[in-house]
Amino acid sequence: MKRFILTAIAAIALTGAAHADPIEGVWQTEVDDGSYAHVTIAPCGANFCGTITRTFQNGGEYNSPNKGKQIVRNMAAQGGGAYEGRVWRPSNDKVYLGKVQLSGNQMALRGCVAGGLICARQNWVKIN
Repeated sequence: MKRFILTAIAAIALTGAAHADPIEGVWQTEVDDGSYAHVTIAPCGANFCGTITRTFQNGGEYNSPNKGKQIVRNMAAQGGGAYEGRVWRPSNDKVYLGKVQLSGNQMALRGCVAGGLICARQNWVKIN
């Protein structure tokens, strides 16, 4: 019976991992104002949020005051690797309309104003 329970737990865990959304994981940001970060994206309610988990500057890791803060907020899947929500830019402490387009282990993340007419873009790489 013990072996059956362990097998069932393992099967459930593997099934959950196989159905993880492609946006979930650890992503490395582009350098912005001399710094970059690792952002862990995970479910938050029905959507996805990303929290800064590690920060780097001048080639080394440092303890940024932004660690632990949510940079990707309430991203909702739109289909075809597209997501929409909000993004926070730490360097100017502003929140923008956020749009994501995934392609394999690459993420094109845009922060937009004026209803999405004017956007700045970063390309993130999935590292885990």
